[in-house]
Amino acid sequence: MSWQCLALDLRDDPALIAEYEHWHRRENIWPDIVASIRQAGIEDMQIFRTGTRLVMLMRVAPDFDADAKARADAASERVQAWENLMSKFQQPLPWSGAGQKWVPMQRIFDLAECAD
Repeated sequence: MSWQCLALDLRDDPALIAEYEHWHRRENIWPDIVASIRQAGIEDMQIFRTGTRLVMLMRVAPDFDADAKARADAASERVQAWENLMSKFQQPLPWSGAGQKWVPMQRIFDLAECAD
């Protein structure tokens, strides 16, 4: 298993931020979205926020394939409906590629790699 870390910004609007958080509460997130995440080999996912910046941590299975997940998401009407809803709240980072939402972050430090 390994961890992946991604970042994204929200629109700077307190009402939209509150609504985004509403949709991510356990009782409000669509069950088929959770299922699509798990089916892709994502074993754990957490999203953190400071201001408008979001950081998502994903623990993924060894055979996790981000490109396969993207293809499955593109083919799923339900995932596309969720993504369309979320786009109301999200804005790309200034260095994002065209059409890119979540941007992978580069790990620059790992305590486990430091000798005692």
